[in-house]
Amino acid sequence: MSITAEAHSIPLSDGNRIPLLGLGTYGDPQTTPKGTAYEAVKLAIEVGYRHIDGALVYFNEHEVGQAIREKMADGTVKREDIFYCGKLWNTFHPPELVRPTLERTLKALQLDYVDLYIIELPIAFKPGDSFYPKDENGKYIYHETDLCATWEALEACKDAGLTKSLGVSNFNRRQLELILKKPGLKHRPVSNQVECHPYFTQPKLLEYCRQNDIVIVGYSPLGTSRDASWVNLKSPPLLEDAVLVAIGNKYKKTSAQVALRFNIQRGVVVIPKSFSPQRIKLNFQIFDFSLTEEEMKAIEGLNKNIRFVELLM
Repeated sequence: MSITAEAHSIPLSDGNRIPLLGLGTYGDPQTTPKGTAYEAVKLAIEVGYRHIDGALVYFNEHEVGQAIREKMADGTVKREDIFYCGKLWNTFHPPELVRPTLERTLKALQLDYVDLYIIELPIAFKPGDSFYPKDENGKYIYHETDLCATWEALEACKDAGLTKSLGVSNFNRRQLELILKKPGLKHRPVSNQVECHPYFTQPKLLEYCRQNDIVIVGYSPLGTSRDASWVNLKSPPLLEDAVLVAIGNKYKKTSAQVALRFNIQRGVVVIPKSFSPQRIKLNFQIFDFSLTEEEMKAIEGLNKNIRFVELLM
């Protein structure tokens, strides 16, 4: 079953459509073997994924682009079938850096445009050669940023045809309102990518975004790896939750598939990251069952307001 069907995508306020299920391509350049993202994206497209979530700071956009282009060349997909999301990193917030950074992503992908381009975080680091600038004491070097000025530079990128849609990531309500209430706003943010899963359901932010025609894209929809360098290890493993396991047993599904289905039924787009062929296939098999209203309420009741991704920066 293909998620390119309208039943498996959400219309965005600018007329674009975003598939409900995507493949996250985050990879640590220090530990992820070369070619991993390339193989994962190729397989994902063959399985039926059409939404690919990437970023310049993942250091693998050249591999992702190669995979997309090869699946276009062999006739599996056309460019318009693919929905690629790119991200503006913290060191590129000054308006004069925005378009060159997006063009850098397009050059790596070897594509003419991205479908969605988002501000990755509402904070800025000092511009320069280092993506993670730190002082002699090992502390991040921040940079004063004007999110409205950055947004205007993004609007110019959309007007130039370099991206079809614009959005943000890790923004709270106050930060969203900075953009939405900006004088002379030309293009509204159509999405907000945030951590979202049964232990962190984001009900208030979800409702606010619904009221403002902003789609929530949930990262870490299955929890995360147990990497102490960036994950809150005090958080209990999501996929071992008894409620998710029991509901999965009923439908002959995994707890991961239940967690993904839960968010999709709430209108939240999910982008599970996986480089495992088996899991890439399993994560896609969520369109052949539905959770009951009682099951949805039971999963909503699991909310603990727990973040796995702490973003200590």
